[in-house]
Order: sequence, then C-alpha cells, then structure tokens
Amino acid sequence: MRPLRIGNFSGFYGDRSDALREMLTGGEVDVLTGDYLAELTMLILARDRLKDPSAGYARTFPRRLEDCLGLAHERGVRIVTNAGGLNPAGLAGEIRRLADRLGIPVRVAHVEGDDLTAAYPGTLAAHAYLGGFGIAECLRAGADVVVTGRVTDAALVTGPAAAHFGWRPDDHDRLAGAVVAGHVLECGTQATGGNYAFFTEGDVHRPGFPLAEIHADGSSVITKHPGTGGFVDVGTVTAQLLYETGGARYAGPDVTARLDTVRLAQEGPDRVRIERVRGEAPPPTLKVGLNRLGGFRNEVVFVLTGLDIEAKAALVREQLADALAKSPPSEVRWELVRTDRADADTEETASALLRLVVRDPDQRVVGRALSGAAVELALASYPGFHVLAPPGKGAPYGVFEDVYVPHVGATHRAGASDVDTDQVPAAHVPTAHVSVSHMAVLHDGRRVPVPPPRETRPLAAVPDPPLPEPLPPGPARRAPLGLVVGARSGDKGGNANVGVWARSEDAWRWLAHTLTTDTFRRLIPESRDLPVTRHLLPNLRAVNFVVEGILGAGVAAQARFDPQAKALGEWLRSRHLDIPEALL
Repeated sequence: MRPLRIGNFSGFYGDRSDALREMLTGGEVDVLTGDYLAELTMLILARDRLKDPSAGYARTFPRRLEDCLGLAHERGVRIVTNAGGLNPAGLAGEIRRLADRLGIPVRVAHVEGDDLTAAYPGTLAAHAYLGGFGIAECLRAGADVVVTGRVTDAALVTGPAAAHFGWRPDDHDRLAGAVVAGHVLECGTQATGGNYAFFTEGDVHRPGFPLAEIHADGSSVITKHPGTGGFVDVGTVTAQLLYETGGARYAGPDVTARLDTVRLAQEGPDRVRIERVRGEAPPPTLKVGLNRLGGFRNEVVFVLTGLDIEAKAALVREQLADALAKSPPSEVRWELVRTDRADADTEETASALLRLVVRDPDQRVVGRALSGAAVELALASYPGFHVLAPPGKGAPYGVFEDVYVPHVGATHRAGASDVDTDQVPAAHVPTAHVSVSHMAVLHDGRRVPVPPPRETRPLAAVPDPPLPEPLPPGPARRAPLGLVVGARSGDKGGNANVGVWARSEDAWRWLAHTLTTDTFRRLIPESRDLPVTRHLLPNLRAVNFVVEGILGAGVAAQARFDPQAKALGEWLRSRHLDIPEALL
C-alpha cells in the first residue's frame, strides 16, 4: 500500500493560526492532526466549563476551521484533533453547524469515554488517556473530521494509521512505529528546527510544520512541505523523540514502544527515516490525569538597583516577614536573581530581581494582606524601592497528579455510581469502581464501543545496555557542555526529563561515561536532593534523565522559575565541564 501522509497543524492551544491552511496548500497530505491538550490546558478548559457548561473545548479551532473546511473537503484531507478537550461532543456539534452554514457536506464524528471526573470528587477534571482505536473506528465509518477528548498525543497518528492499513490491536511493532512518528509530530515545529539546541545552523525564523510518510510496516519518514522554513535532520528528530520521555519503554494505551530500538537515518534533505521500532503489549492500566485547585497564589518582584544588593534583599525580606507575621501564608518562597552587573551603563543591567511567591488555601492571606504589606514599604524600605508590577488579589493555582486505572470492558459507562462521592478522597477511589467507556460516536449517531487491548503486560524497566568504549586519554579544556551535545527538556506532572544527545560517535562515547547522575546533580544543584534516574539510549546516542519532584505539583502550581522545565536542558548545556579537545 502507498504510504499514508499525516501532517500536523497544531502542537498546543495557541499555535500558529494559519498553519492549517499552510499544510493544506503546501503539498500532498492525507490526514492533518491538531494537538491542543496539555496538563495545563485541561485545567484551563475545566475552568472555562465551570463558567459555561457548554464550553470545555478549544474555541479557537472552529474559527481556524471556518477558513479551511471547504479546502480540506475539496482535497479529500481528513482532520483529526483532540481540540474537543473536556467536551468533544460540544465541539463536534459546533463543527456540524459550521459545515451546514457553509454548505460543505462533511461527516463529523467524535470520541468520548475519557471523562472520569465523577469518580474523583474534589477534582475539576479527571480524564483517562485513551488510545487511537476510537479514532480508527470513526475514520473507517467515513468521518471527514474526528474530534476527541483526552487521548494520548500519539493516538492522533496511530488511529489514522490503524484505519488506513487495517492494523489490529496486536500489531505491536507497526503500532509502535506509528507511536514514535506521532511523538515526533505532536509538538509541531519542534520537529523542524523550533526550540532546537543547534538552531543557528539553519533558518528557523518560521519553521514549517512536520509530516510523516507512514508505511504499512510501521516505518516512517519525517519531512515537511517543500519551500517551508526550518529543517528536518537526525538531530531535530532525536530532540523531539527525547522530549517528555523516560526510559526505554514508552507506554501508551495501544502499545508500548521500545525507544531503545529506534533507528534514525538521514534519507535526503529534510527527510529522516524511522525504522526497526519494536513494540510490546500495552500496560494493564490507563493513566488518568487529575486536575484540581490547590489554593491561591500571589507574587511580587522587587527591583534592587546598584550597590548593596544582598543587604537590600535582606531588608525587604525582614520587613515583609514582620508585616505578614499575624497571618503568614502556608508557603513563602523568595528568589534573588542576580541580573545586575558592576559599573553598568543602563539601569536595567544595574538591577537585580527579588521574587516573592506566596501560596495559601485562603485567598485573603495571599491577596490584600500581601499587596497592602508590599505597597506600604514604598517609602520605608531600601533606596530605589520599586516593583515590576503591583501584586494583585491572589489567583487560584492548579495541581496535577496522575493515577492509574485498569482497562475494562468498553460497554461500561464512565463514572462511579456506587461510590459515595462525598466521602471518598480524590486519589483513593477504589479502581474497581472506576470504569472507562472508550466509545466512537459516528457521524450517523451510532455509538461503537472500542474494546480494550487483547493483551496487556506489566511495565518493567529495561536494563541499561553496556557502556561504549571510553575515549582514549588526551588533553581537555574547560568549556560549556553544549558545545558538543544537544538537549531538550520538558515536564510530566511534577517530574522533568532532560534528554541529552551527541552528534558523533566519539562524543557519544565521552557523554555516556561523563554525564552520570552524580555529574548531573552537580551541574543542576536543585536536583541534588531529588531522585534522578539516567537511561541510556545508544541507538540515539543519548542519555535521558528523569528528575522526580522538581516541578512540585505540576506546571499549574508554578513551583519554579521555569515551571515546565522547558529551559532546563539549555541550562545544563551552559554548564562547564572538562571536555576533550578532540571534540571541540
């Protein structure tokens, strides 16, 4: 069979607005996918739904589709998106009304069953990560547009591939190949030079969106439309493969992909082949993301200029501590960021920033109490006192956690009617009472249950492979790590991963022996007291570090300066090590 060409037009809620048209007009494509959901997005959509029960989906998607639906229909391009968020049926209905108004005869289907919120009292949203076979059912039934709620990002690719090639749930190797291709596509232009460590080597002013040519055996070629910006090479694909992953086993509801089996090869300009991916049965449980309100937070950033920076910071900390002593917030965090320089020729470069973040279950404690205390210091604190912006009333913040529930019969409805939801804490609902109803709702109104996997297997760690031979001794020079390796980092709940890869075999031999967990902890001091796990991936010439708990309760909690760990890899690359001169 001919390859299936699947492109991406959105990597997040807020991505480039004209990407859908660009992908439809830039070259041949069969299916276009739009990824809108992240942990933080689910919380945003849940808060939207609190205000309006008919909301809960990405409202920008219908506006984007209005300009392109006719073009997609003319070209026979199917569209698959998880923009349905918490309300896929609502978005599907809006698309049907849009098509009717435009006079375009498209068939719209949606996937549901991920919503388990009723089973987890105290949460704003609780959604299971479903796989791609519900999407496949919709496409096999003739849908032109398929809308989902919470599915895995890669399911947007595995579903169309399974429908096109007739794959079964036990076609593990083929599905695993599609999962890897889907993981590369899911973040849009991150596969074509966006956010890339070696961005100076190509034109990334406006990178084009990626597409995958998927073959019947599960292998694929990652490329982009001719004439679009950015570039696709082994490095850009490696970077995205390492993004938000852990060990060698990359588990999903359809299959467990073995990242340690992936082979990459540059097939030509802007063409990278992915092949020989092995797959295993999926784990016996589904991940469920829980989003809840954690309380209220507020912050104020004091600007400290010129001399005596440390003394100025100490003074304002003492003054605020006294002012808040009557009703202290449950969490108080100070950070002094030394952006100042001596003898600076601008006031900005002569200034440091002192950031105060407070959290508490009571909005009053972090609202008026803090803003009043900070403002009252205006004429009574350090010389040059001012703040970047006045503190506000205190805003709610979210907490993300994940739990796991078993795959169950798809004819059950989501929910837990036999559980006393007023008495059972959110994370302690017995999993036997939680059922997942993976259901394809077709364009003609039929509801088709999607059965769970025929085979599952507990997920176990893969032992690290043997280390390569070390480099022979030679002269070394103190230099930034990033001169010889690339990195990409990201978040999974409260954890972060940092994937580091080498671009030559000699650099890989040095990297594998040098960048140990002890070295990582030394270079990233805030990880010293946290669990850090290193995974070797020799086929990618990469090491992947998982740092547990570094992001607190997840991105919505904003526990650190970089709450999604997006720049953690770049910080690591900026740290200095003794590097063999032969590599520099």
